[in-house]
Amino acid sequence: VRRVPLRKMKSLRQRLQEQGLLESYLEQHPYNLAAKYFPGIAMELLENYMDDEYFGTISIGTPPQEFTVVFDTGSSNLWVPSVFCSSPACRNHNRFNPAESSTFLSTNDTLFIAYGTGSMSGVLGYDTVNVAGINVRNQIFGLAETEPGDFFYYTPFDGILGLAFPSIASSGATPVFDNMMIENLVDRHLFSVYLSRDSQGGSFVLFGAIDPYYTTTGISWIPLSAETYWQVTMESVSISGAPVACSSGCQAIVDTGTTLLAVPIRALRTLLSHLGASSSGEISCEAARNFPDLVFHIHGKEFPVPPRAYVLKSNGYCTLGLQGMDVPTEEGELWILGDVFIREYYIIFDRANNQVGLSRLP
Repeated sequence: VRRVPLRKMKSLRQRLQEQGLLESYLEQHPYNLAAKYFPGIAMELLENYMDDEYFGTISIGTPPQEFTVVFDTGSSNLWVPSVFCSSPACRNHNRFNPAESSTFLSTNDTLFIAYGTGSMSGVLGYDTVNVAGINVRNQIFGLAETEPGDFFYYTPFDGILGLAFPSIASSGATPVFDNMMIENLVDRHLFSVYLSRDSQGGSFVLFGAIDPYYTTTGISWIPLSAETYWQVTMESVSISGAPVACSSGCQAIVDTGTTLLAVPIRALRTLLSHLGASSSGEISCEAARNFPDLVFHIHGKEFPVPPRAYVLKSNGYCTLGLQGMDVPTEEGELWILGDVFIREYYIIFDRANNQVGLSRLP
């Protein structure tokens, strides 16, 4: 049982905003969050990472080389910048040097991942990956050789550690947690996540265990509807007891790699109208104090998200933590339950039983 502490840092959006670069950056880097979840294309990992704030540290190689990564339940690959990369984005981050690791094994296999804001390409290699004291030997990972554009230049993390299922891993790479299970490195085939609110510390990913301190309200277990992302079936979304969206049922993905609640466009318009927000999501901070809970109905139970969670405050302005997104799926519309939702619950990702557990936080 090992715990990875997560640091809550300023997001890319906040950093650009402070430097007066946000508006011009958004004009130059339009993106579509939906691209991350389209099946049958190269995994798109970073679409909404402008807002991500939680990062942890891992090491790769012998002796260890440290990297700051996003622990992302919405993707399955591990990759970091390498010394073979001359892109400005790589030079601005920690880069893995295989020549300095006695345990590195090279391959001729390549990795390419397309993004709405650019792309990364590189090669695959094997080495020892250390996550909170767990040594995963011969772990396959990507060594980025190109990261064109300046999107990655501004990001406060070096790479990504994906925690979704192997079925969506690019280039057939075995995910880190799968190797932990295969090598019997964890007591239980599950991991759990706690994300602190606001500036509070203590966020973590716990591998192989459930921390009882965070489950005093009980655990609601929800079966997965697909073994790709951590995807579940949702019955509806209601406000003040009345259904306002997803009234015929829909799919939802629990994704630590997305900060906001990603909502189908039609549902977003309904929510904005119901809450009296502008088309951009701006609202009166005074009015937000009396907003109702957004209630997600999943597997016959109610999971409320209060306004303290979905109303975001910055520089005296208030906006809704909602983002429009449309993804066509065979099961209907798709919602992404990002950090806005996850901060209200201790989440257990159970691979042994293909289910997620939610325990409401006080």
